[in-house]
Amino acid sequence: MFRWAIIFFIIALVAAVLGFGGISGMSFEIAKFIAIIAVILFVVSLVVGGMRGRGPRI
Repeated sequence: MFRWAIIFFIIALVAAVLGFGGISGMSFEIAKFIAIIAVILFVVSLVVGGMRGRGPRI
């Protein structure tokens, strides 16, 4: 998921350099949204994994 955020961030940078303000802003917002979702999912997986723990070894 971070890969998509980085791709949209690079698109935003290239669009900003070329002077496409609307595309740049939209790409940056998409990258920011995807990065936030990735962080939230990572934290949720850490919490759930910590609560489950490991099962007993037999």
